[in-house]
Amino acid sequence: MKHTAISFLDTPIGKLKIVGDELAIKLVAFTDEEERSTDGKVPVVVRNCKFQLKEYFEGKRKEFDLPLDPNGTEFQKEVWQELLQIPFGRTSTYAKQAIKLGDLKKNRAVGTANGKNPIAIIIPCHRIIGSDGSLTGYAGGLERKEWLLKHEHSLPGFNQLKLFG
Repeated sequence: MKHTAISFLDTPIGKLKIVGDELAIKLVAFTDEEERSTDGKVPVVVRNCKFQLKEYFEGKRKEFDLPLDPNGTEFQKEVWQELLQIPFGRTSTYAKQAIKLGDLKKNRAVGTANGKNPIAIIIPCHRIIGSDGSLTGYAGGLERKEWLLKHEHSLPGFNQLKLFG
């Protein structure tokens, strides 16, 4: 029987709630909820997730190596899988994502799926910007999205020419 654990991580842009079991991470989301300890042992996967996120915020990690199992429809999972292909320090648009999925007309559906991404930062929906280079919606808030993008662009070796319009 899988033991689901809940853990929390304080970051420079707010508290993250991390949910997972022995096999995979299910959720990483910004939260204001009060921390509550999970009964029993926290699985290695959840501890590794916290460690890797800490490294990310310290500027020591650019890629995550974690098993993920987000809850969503098949289409949402396709969109989230495509998000994983956007390299650290780079951005894309809903339109580009829709084209990669085979149909520009899926632009709005791609945007909706991005908004339902349950694994923030690791599945990098914050790397999606408007076609004009502007910030677009982010479940964690635009101020967090801007911080994440600036954080990724400020590290050595990542100098995309234009971040915002």
